[in-house]
Amino acid sequence: MKFDRLSATLRLVFAFVLFASLAAPAAAQVTIFSPFNIKEAMDPGIRKHANIAYADGERKKLDIYRPEDTSGGPAPVVMFIYGGAWRAGDKFEYEFVGRALAANGFVAVVPDYRLWPEAKYPDFLDDNAQAMKWIEDNIAGYGGDKNRFFLAGHSAGAYNAVMLSLDHSFRQEYGITMPIRAVAGISGPYNFYPFEYGEVRETFGDAPNPEGTQPVNLVTSETPPMLLVSGTSDPIVRRQNTQALAERLRAQGIWVTEKYYEGMGHLEPVIALGMMMRWRMPVLKDVVDFFQTFGAFPSGTPRPVFTPEAPTNPTDPMQALLADLDASLDPIQ
Repeated sequence: MKFDRLSATLRLVFAFVLFASLAAPAAAQVTIFSPFNIKEAMDPGIRKHANIAYADGERKKLDIYRPEDTSGGPAPVVMFIYGGAWRAGDKFEYEFVGRALAANGFVAVVPDYRLWPEAKYPDFLDDNAQAMKWIEDNIAGYGGDKNRFFLAGHSAGAYNAVMLSLDHSFRQEYGITMPIRAVAGISGPYNFYPFEYGEVRETFGDAPNPEGTQPVNLVTSETPPMLLVSGTSDPIVRRQNTQALAERLRAQGIWVTEKYYEGMGHLEPVIALGMMMRWRMPVLKDVVDFFQTFGAFPSGTPRPVFTPEAPTNPTDPMQALLADLDASLDPIQ
């Protein structure tokens, strides 16, 4: 991408972000992620299959993103679970993530799942497990190899992804037999009991064994390898969550890689997966490289992670807006 096109698109992104942050509630399709889902801000060369039902229920649908060029044969599969404190979020907001992963050779699956107040723990984990079962049974028809399956998620989605890899009961209940090669957790809460905050208590407070809802308490020697990343200035989910889980993983002899992005907040790492903000931190490269370590591409073919040059114009307006948005979110911690 030429620099002038990048600068022009960034100006459009800044304007769109400002509009999204001020939009009336009635504009339900306009969110903080909307500017990163415009055509100019996303990776090209991707085919999308939208709104595929993985089970019965309005929220039980998924989107699939895959490379247009399938000449290399079946591709590795990654299921990305979005965040939103288990009470917000929609797969349409994360098209930029699905396209980013597909542009790097994966078949990417982004499922919706039930949210509070319709769902409480463990309903959202059941939904994500059902999506995994659909992938196991059907992803070959979309060019995916179920035997090279990976999980990734951001924030509450990182919790969901990690929990599905730790608590075997969800996979057993739905008859999932495909292995999880590795997991990438981005800005995830893994150690937040006692439940200090109202929204978390509403979501998890009825669990008969609250300690059993915490990933740090469920690590075993059978846990898959994990990449755990976080911004150092995250006001929503403290970096201690990543550190605590990494410590438990190491104690069990599990491969874990920690990455901390200096000065970054809660939303910035997931936004940096997209093409237009990728220059800010190497989240996508870190995820792809980690999955490659655990067999994503047996041939070892380098993946085309596209990272544009940093623009010369100041990015302070974007950084200030993202910091304000982080500050407006309720903490999980």
